[in-house]
Amino acid sequence: MTQSLMSRDRAEAKKKGLFALSAWAGSGVLFIYHFPIFGLLAVGGAIYLTYRWFMFRAKRGMRF
Repeated sequence: MTQSLMSRDRAEAKKKGLFALSAWAGSGVLFIYHFPIFGLLAVGGAIYLTYRWFMFRAKRGMRF
């Protein structure tokens, strides 16, 4: 079960991206259902996850 470094990085980037996307969707749902305080907290988490995803891809020279 040997994977190349490139395929592992792509899988890890995809996982990080899906976490960030789901955090953005969750914060949108909170805003829609009138929970703005929790929505703002969720936006903060989504920003952090998006930043981690972006930096992971940037450090490895992956294209967007």
